[in-house]
Amino acid sequence: MSLANWFRDTPAAEAPRPSGPVRVGWLLQEERTGVIYYPPERFRSADVNKTHAKSASRCPAVLNLESRYFVIRCPFDLHLRFARTKEGKAGVRNMLGEASPVRPAKLNQIIHVTNEIEWRYPDRPTIQVSLPYLFIADEPVYMSQLSAFMHYRRESMPGTIFGGRFPIHLWPRPLMWAFEWHEPERDIVLRRGEPWFYVCFETEPQDRPVQVIAAEMTEDLRSFSEHISGAVNYVNQTFSLFKAAERRRPEKLLVPKGKG
Repeated sequence: MSLANWFRDTPAAEAPRPSGPVRVGWLLQEERTGVIYYPPERFRSADVNKTHAKSASRCPAVLNLESRYFVIRCPFDLHLRFARTKEGKAGVRNMLGEASPVRPAKLNQIIHVTNEIEWRYPDRPTIQVSLPYLFIADEPVYMSQLSAFMHYRRESMPGTIFGGRFPIHLWPRPLMWAFEWHEPERDIVLRRGEPWFYVCFETEPQDRPVQVIAAEMTEDLRSFSEHISGAVNYVNQTFSLFKAAERRRPEKLLVPKGKG
């Protein structure tokens, strides 16, 4: 065999394949109201038939899919109605009134109706609910935020949520629930404790399991998060900043709760 053929036929040395679970940390950016927010839960089908060998609840493909979704439950009761001011400005009205468990001043801080010029469709308002959830990792992990599509609601939502996907090892930003109101004549009704949305994690390689653990807000994490948090206000395509974020990133961001 010639030397040229030897190089062509011999496979290049492969890097060691990562193994074991990928650790993903979760925490709340603000601890003051932390008691009302539920921890992420791995999705599990409740009260399902597992007696028959061919039951869908025992299907490996179904189990593998469900194992990769984590549930975020709604932390408060909300009943919102789309409304406009006398000047025609879009807004929302809290229909629970004095029965609302959330004070009006706090609602105004966390619920925002985006400017109409930013709506994707002129007749579909977009609202956002700011949340304190942060997810972090010390190795490449992409997180997707999705609607709770495996949760049956007797009354459907009057629109769809905006999903999103970004690298949590480079971009630890608080989540938000963004909703496109397809039927603004129908109210948005959310109940505390019901599945609100899912988060799903992509690992490398893809078959590695994910372990979600409570994490500490360290000074490195706080500083890095604040460093990138304002970027969305000044740059349209924040994905272009991932390389810059990688250069500024501390070596370690994930510290398990109680070990900081």
